[in-house]
Amino acid sequence: MPQATFVHEGASVDYTPGADVASGDVVVQGELVAVAKLDIKTGKLGALAVGGVFDFAKNTGVAYTVGQLLYWDDAANVVTTTATGNKLIGKVVRAAASADTTVRVRLSQ
Repeated sequence: MPQATFVHEGASVDYTPGADVASGDVVVQGELVAVAKLDIKTGKLGALAVGGVFDFAKNTGVAYTVGQLLYWDDAANVVTTTATGNKLIGKVVRAAASADTTVRVRLSQ
């Protein structure tokens, strides 16, 4: 028996939600942070993106630079640079000014 068997490239993972998930929702499972690319109905198998580049919500008044590590604050539903109590999502790939409401991030966990 092999020690590992290839399944797929890993850009997305299967997910069956306990409640409806809308396209663009961020889903946190343990240390895994993923994004729903399509709506997923309660109890139906769907897919969550765990790779790729996404525009994430951010607070105004905060600027981010390319390469900066960002974390997901699941209580506030925005990105943050604070690691404590939050989950790593990836790195900034396009700078965001303090007035911006989103920041572009490459998922990498």
